[in-house]
Amino acid sequence: MSDAQILSQEFELGYTYTRSTGPVVGRFLSELRDRKIVGTRGSDGRVYVPPMEYDPETAAELTEFVDVADSGEVVSWCWVREPHGSHPFDHPFAWAMIKLDGADVPMVHAVDAGSEDSMRTGMRVKARWAEETRGFITDIACFVPSVATAAVETAAEDAAASTPAESAEQEPITGVEAPIYMKYKFTAGEAASRFLDQVKQGRLVGQRCPECDNVYIPPRGACAACGVPTKEEVQLSDKATVESFTIVWIPIPNNPIQPPYIIANLVPDGANISFIHLMSECVNEEVHIGQRVQAVWKPEEEWDYAMDNIQYFKPIDEPDVPVEQIGKVPVSGWEG
Repeated sequence: MSDAQILSQEFELGYTYTRSTGPVVGRFLSELRDRKIVGTRGSDGRVYVPPMEYDPETAAELTEFVDVADSGEVVSWCWVREPHGSHPFDHPFAWAMIKLDGADVPMVHAVDAGSEDSMRTGMRVKARWAEETRGFITDIACFVPSVATAAVETAAEDAAASTPAESAEQEPITGVEAPIYMKYKFTAGEAASRFLDQVKQGRLVGQRCPECDNVYIPPRGACAACGVPTKEEVQLSDKATVESFTIVWIPIPNNPIQPPYIIANLVPDGANISFIHLMSECVNEEVHIGQRVQAVWKPEEEWDYAMDNIQYFKPIDEPDVPVEQIGKVPVSGWEG
């Protein structure tokens, strides 16, 4: 076994959620768009900001909206000395629980206080509105100490006064885009790096457990059943058997593959463990467990350290493998 460079790469995982707001949150966001803040009144008379949809005491729907001020009092706080990319500022600031005037329950937001010495429990703060409001909690850019607002209050009032008159006639907000992204760095490790190095050369290679004889692809470096290292490499065919599959009907944003299409668990000839890949050049309704398939590779000049060197698997004219034999014996006629 030759040494392979340990591979590492950064990734970003994203989910492009679209959330329906409902009448309560929708009203709250619509009012923020107009630089106003509203809450809901509970059965005990308390005013909740952001508004609650259901009474925490009785679970009944809350429908009474209450206008509250955009200023209030800091109830508690913590100081962020080293902000990172997801924070609202690139300089130190505070996260604070702020009870707005007219509300009984505090809300969380950022306070741009200038310095930690300027923060204290009980201090008065006022909202600093974003230059352009769109109906989201970030329409309140932050809160600032009331003593520091004198210089900006006039500008803020002018900005509020300059809000287009037709804003009141805009459609109420019923849905918001709420994408979630996570950046991470993946280091493949010795076994996976070796596997990907072989894939870049157009080969599928698994590793055999010295105790149970199972052949893993992609190799994990150890047998999941026996817990022992797997060192022996096994050259595998790019022919495989369908172990299970699903027909995908829902489109995925930014995915060039349009539904319906098939994602299958495939057991390569000579292996005991399946991996997931795309199937194509098939009639979806005719795909079945035990069906024989073969890899369709990209042109060699496009090969990289990735399983998408294989564009997809397509059905081939070979007899089905009995269900009870899938992943248990090499397929008859295959030569490794």
